[in-house]
Amino acid sequence: MAVYTHISAAELDAFWRDFDLPALTGFIGINEGTENSNYRIETETGPYILTLYEKRTKVEELPFFIALMQHLAGKNITCPQPVAARDGVALRHLAGRPALVTTFLPGQSVLRGIMPEHCYELGRALASMHLAVADFAPTRRNALDLAGWGELVAACADGADGVISGLRTTLLHELELLTASWPAALPRGIIHADLFPDNVFFRDGKLSGLIDFYFACSDAYAYDLAICLNAWCFEDHVAFNITKARQLLRGYHAVRPLNADELSALPLLCRGAALRFLLTRLYDVLHPKGGKPRDPRDYLKRLNFHQQVRAVSEYGLEIEA
Repeated sequence: MAVYTHISAAELDAFWRDFDLPALTGFIGINEGTENSNYRIETETGPYILTLYEKRTKVEELPFFIALMQHLAGKNITCPQPVAARDGVALRHLAGRPALVTTFLPGQSVLRGIMPEHCYELGRALASMHLAVADFAPTRRNALDLAGWGELVAACADGADGVISGLRTTLLHELELLTASWPAALPRGIIHADLFPDNVFFRDGKLSGLIDFYFACSDAYAYDLAICLNAWCFEDHVAFNITKARQLLRGYHAVRPLNADELSALPLLCRGAALRFLLTRLYDVLHPKGGKPRDPRDYLKRLNFHQQVRAVSEYGLEIEA
């Protein structure tokens, strides 16, 4: 979340008249995030979220994301709900941007002080989401799959060593290995693909909702789990926390048991997830678009750790694959 497109009170007031919603009392920009402009809208009965989609968002894909959030809510997965205007259409326009009003989720992200119990709750919620999308018909290609990694490597290879010495060779070798061995027959469906701590809300110690589904796509469920393991189970100094990983995997496995193929593939999937975020962070360093890019070194260290892992037991899950 962030604010790139600014709106006036008069613009918002005119926009709000299209909805059967409580009267406005105020609004404020939400500064966290990197992709779209977001506002917290205050009304007489409580807050809503307004998102303005910026130029990087493909407008033709927005109906997919809206339908996904509606489907998940129908399966008791707590996530923002798109609010339709009086004409029945949720996707609008404001300040020259596609715009969407969604319900507000109580709670807050745990960006510091992540505990093993948070990871357990996350694992259960992620597994519940994967079960909930089993009958969701729409699909969306993962633009950051193996083919996408190849495109990023090509775009970053020449400048990689200027960021981290020896990185070019690491990227080329890792991409070659993953291309040759990436599992193709794992259970799959719609995944979140970006379930970092800032996209998960907690309230009174319990997970209260999932947000930001704009990277959601069709891929292996276990790959979504690998993304979470990378995002939640390493400390600030990039040391692996096996206690957090154990709880994340136990929580997931308790709701949606991982099959033998998924368990065997998890170390490779974790390598792929680490490479994916290493590449996008490296790309942003080499092709800056404003703001301070995130350091790719953190995900290089994660990748180096996963390269040494041979079995899921090294992540703390003591189940035979």
